[in-house]
Amino acid sequence: MPDYAVVNPRTGENLADYPIATSDEVDKAVARASAAYGRWGRVSSVAERTEMLRHVARLHRERREFLADTMHREMGKPIAEALDEVDYCAAIYDFYADNAERFLADEQIELPEGEGSALIRRTSVGPLLGIMPWNFPCYQIARFAAPNLAAGNTVLIKPAPQCPESAVALEQLARDAGFPDGAYVNVFASNEQVETIIADARVQGVSLTGSERAGAAVAEIAGRNLKKVVLELGGSDPFILLSTDDLAASVQAAVGARAYNTGQVCNAGKRFIVIEALYNDFVAAFTAELASVSMSNPLSSKGAADNLADQVRRAVDGGAVVQSAGEPNGAFYPASVLTSVESGNEIYREELFGPVAMVFTVTSEQEAIALANDTPFGLGSYVFTTDPEQAQRVADQLDVGMVFINGVGSDGVEMPFGGVKRSGFGRELGKYGIEEFLNKKLIRTVR
Repeated sequence: MPDYAVVNPRTGENLADYPIATSDEVDKAVARASAAYGRWGRVSSVAERTEMLRHVARLHRERREFLADTMHREMGKPIAEALDEVDYCAAIYDFYADNAERFLADEQIELPEGEGSALIRRTSVGPLLGIMPWNFPCYQIARFAAPNLAAGNTVLIKPAPQCPESAVALEQLARDAGFPDGAYVNVFASNEQVETIIADARVQGVSLTGSERAGAAVAEIAGRNLKKVVLELGGSDPFILLSTDDLAASVQAAVGARAYNTGQVCNAGKRFIVIEALYNDFVAAFTAELASVSMSNPLSSKGAADNLADQVRRAVDGGAVVQSAGEPNGAFYPASVLTSVESGNEIYREELFGPVAMVFTVTSEQEAIALANDTPFGLGSYVFTTDPEQAQRVADQLDVGMVFINGVGSDGVEMPFGGVKRSGFGRELGKYGIEEFLNKKLIRTVR
């Protein structure tokens, strides 16, 4: 495996290299997290921990330009979107600072009169490993670290190999916020070392955001070692358009669902399912609008663009029709729309991670639901209709973890994020994000 490296996707220039940790460094990282847990998880109060979370939020805001520029350099994220990401991270830390005490409060269990008392006490479990992707270098860490630090767990962060500078900056930020040594530890581990960390008796759980392949490998290792695991994997989210009184607005929403972060979002709209009466007008407008927003930003790497090009080639070989805004150029990939994608086409059940959309036509609500569910993924979805009852009816029948009705970009720190089927299991953010790695301890008093 190559060293962790910063390679500017716009130019292909290698800007910095970071060596993989030695076995001794990995062991010391785990030892630091384990030693810190003795005070952080067992002695510190929720109030102490949340005060540090507030400091982390403040530092994100103070260093937002630096963090945004780092992400821009590492994986090509547009500066405006990178600044939004840093602000969202600050909001996540503030959210858990504001709500952790309530989320972690004792829960009384009602018993028959005269039979004493019983309660559930939510306590930390110990050091956790977070395996991070490259598409949101700050946000993915925040949504793992914030709730678990608030709960009293310590965290080991294994960043994406192409985002080492962001990882270093965030570890320094945690240190500057006053976290004790070992509460937040960055480790440049190899895949083999990740297996060692998961197997280590001191580590109590692992959370991964990444590909199906990586998720399956991590889940297998965690299962062998009886470790709790949370997985947020890929998605091929349906964007269902059944009716509209403003087609232009619906098209803009569809472009936003597909083009944000240059299409490199797990829960982006990727399969656009349009009622027959709107299909032709939608495809024409959507293709034109999508082309106008995506060519100025690269994908995260030339390898990512090459992989997307291979998927499109195979789709066309299988009978799909492609409308493209241009030709690939290094890490830059043109906006493209695939139509006539039949269920036998290889691409039909694959995830497209970039500015390429599949558009389908349907003749009924039930056909739209069946097509939306005909995928191995089940992360998010979008339903656009002028009929509120239809919106709820469709939402109830979608096999996904999240449904957004008549809007995109409406996620929030208060709302849980996660999926079903091959999109993984477990939840992050909101109340449920802090529940994943807790010991819900029963304390029963007879008299």
